[in-house]
Parts: sequence; C-alpha cells; structure tokens
Amino acid sequence: MRLIFVRHGEPDYELDCLTENGRRQAACTAERLAGEDIAAIYSSPMGRARETASYTAESHGLEVRVLDFMHEINWGDSRENCDELPDKLEYDGHPWTIAHKLLTESPQLVGSPDWTEHHYFKDNIMMDYYGMISEKFDEFLEGFGLVREGGLYRCREYCGDTVALFAHGGSGAVMFSHLLNLPMPFVLTSLPYGVCSVSIIEFAGQTGETVIPRLELFNDMRHIGDFKPEMLHFDK
Repeated sequence: MRLIFVRHGEPDYELDCLTENGRRQAACTAERLAGEDIAAIYSSPMGRARETASYTAESHGLEVRVLDFMHEINWGDSRENCDELPDKLEYDGHPWTIAHKLLTESPQLVGSPDWTEHHYFKDNIMMDYYGMISEKFDEFLEGFGLVREGGLYRCREYCGDTVALFAHGGSGAVMFSHLLNLPMPFVLTSLPYGVCSVSIIEFAGQTGETVIPRLELFNDMRHIGDFKPEMLHFDK
C-alpha cells in the first residue's frame, strides 16, 4: 500500500476555502498526480482540504471520501482557570512555536519520547488531537490490512492500493509523528512541508510480515511554479 499525503493549497482561513492562487496550485497538484494509479481519495472535512482534493478526484473520476478525524488540530492550555496560573502556556500553546522553544530550552528531550510529559505539550489541548488522530489513523490502516503492533505494523492481508489523503499542516504532522515514530516537536520543527506539497509513505510487505513505514517522498513542491520559502510556514 502507498499513501500519498497532500497538504491543502493556499487558504483563505476565514472562509475555509482556497484562494485563487490556491485553486491554481490544486490544479497543478492534480496534474502532478495524473500518472498515479490512485484507488481512493480521502480528505479532511474542512473546506480548504476538500476543495484541494476535488481537483485530483475529478481528474481520476473518483469521489472524495471524508475522514472526519483528519480535520486541523487546535491548541491552547487545557487546564481550568489557566489564565490565572503562573505557568500558563506561552504563545497560546501554538504547537510549532512551543516545539522550537521546547527543543532549544531542553536539548535533553531531542529525540526523546518524554516530550509528551513536558508542560508545553502535557497541558496543551493539542494532545487530545494527537491521541485521537493516532488512534483513528490506525483504524483507517486496518481497512488496508495493516495492524499496528508496537511502533510497526503487521500485514494481516496484502493490499497494493495507492490512496491519496488531503489534509493540513497540524493533522499531517501528527500523522507523520505517529506513523514514523518521530517525536512531535521534531516533526514540527525539522520537517516543514508547504501548500500542495506531495509526500508518499510506503507500507511494503506481504501477508504475515512486519511492515516498517517508509518515507518514499517528502515535501515535493516542484509542480508549484510559484514556490517560495514562506510557503513552508505553518500559521494554522
């Protein structure tokens, strides 16, 4: 099985749709994926992701299937009366900002699974999304015969399909963190990916074998002619 992950195009966040430039980017992405034998197309329920997916779906003659759990994550202090607490989360708990702050302040946590116990994340509502998306994504993969065992997967039943998923910077970062067993702060700081970028994860294995997800391609934006470095920044 191969999973093609695409971040949505340039968004109008207020209206939850694509800008005119974002629509052009989505059309370019559909052209980029024209040669892929895609069996199914999935999307976050949010407008900007569904609109991006619609271009590739139309070119492949497929419907967009909605995965509710892949909507964008939220963040903020999860504790009651947090505004009155002396250690209220800075930057409103913005994941990308506090991830950078965590790793620079606490270098001993670089590569460590203990990031989940640090105040910046432990008391952040984004962890509810992290747990939910991780759990639901494993349920999604079970539909393709892949069952999580520890940090890897067992191929219960072979599937050779290629599927495409259109979602967001935050929910996608959770997906990469979970599937590849990478600490979330590392993904947020070291693996930025831009609008309409194409990434591919391969789950190669025969029935009964242990499968290690392999990152085949990451952040391919060559099909976006107006690429600029600032497109890699995550605002929402």
